[in-house]
Amino acid sequence: MTSLLVACGGGGSGGSSNPLGNPATVSNPVNTGGQKLSFVYFQQCINPILLAQLPALQGGGFTNSCAGAGCHDTVTGAGGALRVVPGAQPVDMSDPANTPAVIRTSDMYKNYYSAQGAVVVGSSTQSRLLAKPLLLVQHGGGQIFASLSDANAARIAYWINNPMPRGQDEFSAAASSMFSPPDPLTGACNPP
Repeated sequence: MTSLLVACGGGGSGGSSNPLGNPATVSNPVNTGGQKLSFVYFQQCINPILLAQLPALQGGGFTNSCAGAGCHDTVTGAGGALRVVPGAQPVDMSDPANTPAVIRTSDMYKNYYSAQGAVVVGSSTQSRLLAKPLLLVQHGGGQIFASLSDANAARIAYWINNPMPRGQDEFSAAASSMFSPPDPLTGACNPP
């Protein structure tokens, strides 16, 4: 099985600082709504997708995670602005010691922050976090999701399209409705 490391350009590209040929500056349009995406939904439903071994649908069937070396790993990644700490530990949201200030210093929050930076809140198809693995725009890692009907793509789209209410932060209790039953501790991620 060929490694995604080769597709991501991490297989020794001769010292080039941009082996994928990505544009020097990659940015989404400015989000003027000020809304945040749910941290708890990210932690339970999106971060696992970034760590999962997913097959690429084009380029020879290689398999790796988004957080794989040479792709979006925070230390060795060469794949654009998205950076993932592969060993980020889940934050116990029920522990009162885990205040927003404490959570914002965690590796899991770093992953959340980086992923949210690749998102246009409320517009999943304009968000690089989804547009790249759908191959709607250039992605050195190839096409990962065949369509929005892929379960992982659907969860990412759901997260992007369901921000927290205006004026509430990423830790809002409103995120409970993103789970079935509506409880982040016991519920399953919507959509199933």
